[in-house]
Amino acid sequence: MRILILGAGGTGGYFGGRLAQAGVDVTFLVRPNRAAQLDRDGLVIRSPLGDAAFPVAHVTAEALPQLAKEKPFDLIILSCKAYDLDSSIDAIAPAVGATTTVLPILNGLRHYVALDARFGRERVLGGLCFISATKAEDGAVLHLDKPAKLTFGERDGAADSTRVTALAKACEQAGIDHVASADIAQEQWIKYTFLTALAAGTCLMRADVGTIVASDHGSAFMQHLYAECLAVATHAGQPIPAKAQDIALGAITKAGSPIKASMLRDLEAGQRVEAAHIVGDMLERALAASLPATLLQTAYCHLQAYESQRSA
Repeated sequence: MRILILGAGGTGGYFGGRLAQAGVDVTFLVRPNRAAQLDRDGLVIRSPLGDAAFPVAHVTAEALPQLAKEKPFDLIILSCKAYDLDSSIDAIAPAVGATTTVLPILNGLRHYVALDARFGRERVLGGLCFISATKAEDGAVLHLDKPAKLTFGERDGAADSTRVTALAKACEQAGIDHVASADIAQEQWIKYTFLTALAAGTCLMRADVGTIVASDHGSAFMQHLYAECLAVATHAGQPIPAKAQDIALGAITKAGSPIKASMLRDLEAGQRVEAAHIVGDMLERALAASLPATLLQTAYCHLQAYESQRSA
């Protein structure tokens, strides 16, 4: 399997790096400055699962069309921020050949509309990941906590997919925790409802879970926020299983927990946030279904105000 990874930042750099480290045919699509850095230092990973530093194959946008023509890619893994989706689609387009599959591992669900429109639904796998990673100032990929998991599958539920099997074998070769799911939509909604509640709650309160639930009504606030998201999932035909609900509620109401959404970390750093793609999209779905969404509305208003002030 010949794989192209868009970027060599936190998420793409980690998963692509582990695949490359294990001998899988991986190429990173990067900007010229990042290419020079990789030429000089190789790809550096610092992780509780093991540090590494090694040379990796990489290509810039200018050279991508010729490279893809000479050696077509089987799979492109897309791990950009949602607000960079349009430019990322344009960047990978020259590498999408007749038999190329695109695997997005972005948060949320909204990106599938654009990917399907550009490449065709049959080319786009369903995917998600669980990882906390970023790129350090020196260019190293920093994996911040032990979880590093990929989940992927055919969006029509096909269980005998050759491309899913091939990717699963590559992940196994690289020692990457992974799930080749026959119900990727269920997996996506489980994460989407949890992540939206976590992002909306921690961003609105500008605090981690432990700080929120230490207040008089903090736990109830997080539970009600999650309930709004669960109602949207049920209306979409993807009710969240009781076990998954228990796990999510345990995480977002745990006393003393330092957990906060990556969206809050971005907000605290004064960076752009994926507000529209996650909280905004969940709110749109709730309103379209005439479902209660007072807390989602409040959280999204807060995030829009932040982005407005940030760009002023």
